[in-house]
Amino acid sequence: MTKIKICGMMRCEDIEAVNEAMPDYIGFVFARNRKRTVAYETAAEMKKKLDKRINAVGVFLNNEMTEIEKLCKDGIIDIVQLHGSEDEAFIRELRKRISNPVIKAVSVRSAEDIISAETLPVDYLLLDTYKKGIIGGTGESFDWRMIPKINKPFFLAGGLNETNIEAAMNFGAYGLDVSSGAETNGKKDKIKILSIIRKVRGD
Repeated sequence: MTKIKICGMMRCEDIEAVNEAMPDYIGFVFARNRKRTVAYETAAEMKKKLDKRINAVGVFLNNEMTEIEKLCKDGIIDIVQLHGSEDEAFIRELRKRISNPVIKAVSVRSAEDIISAETLPVDYLLLDTYKKGIIGGTGESFDWRMIPKINKPFFLAGGLNETNIEAAMNFGAYGLDVSSGAETNGKKDKIKILSIIRKVRGD
C-alpha cells in the first residue's frame, strides 16, 4: 500500500490531527528561513506528543551535519530528508554518524535527474518539482509521466492535494508527500489531512 507523509508540522494542534489521521510519516522542517521551519525545542515537544507508530522525518537544506546528528541521536527525528546540495561524500560521512534512514530530494527537470540520483547512497529518493530559484515547497506538481522505472523506492512530492492524490498513486511511488495541500490559510487542516489519507488508503 502506498505510504503517506504529511510534512510541515508547526503546532501541537497539527500533531493532534495526525494522531487521529495516522499517516505513515510526518515532517519537521529544519531548513533555515522557510515558512514551516521549526526550532529544536518545538520539534522536541511535538515529537513527545506524536503517536509512536508515526515516523518523524527531519527536512534539511544544507544544514550542518552536527545539527542533523543531534536531532537523530536525541530521538526527535527517525528519518533524515536532505533537500539541498548535499553530495555523495556528505551523505557517506553522515551515514557513518547515524543509523537513521536517509531520503534525498531531487528537483526533477528530466528523467536523467532521477536516474543519476538513484546511485546515491540513500534509502529513498523524493521527487519534487523543479522551479528556478526555489528549492522545494513550490506547491506545484511536475509531469509525473517523465518518471522512469527505478529500483530505489521514492516519495512523490510537489503540489499534491485532495484533487490529485489518487492519480498520483498510479506512478509507482513508495510514498506520497503532502504539505501545502493539507493546509487552509497556511495552517494544517485536519479535515483535509483525513480526506487525503482516506483517499490513499481507499477507506
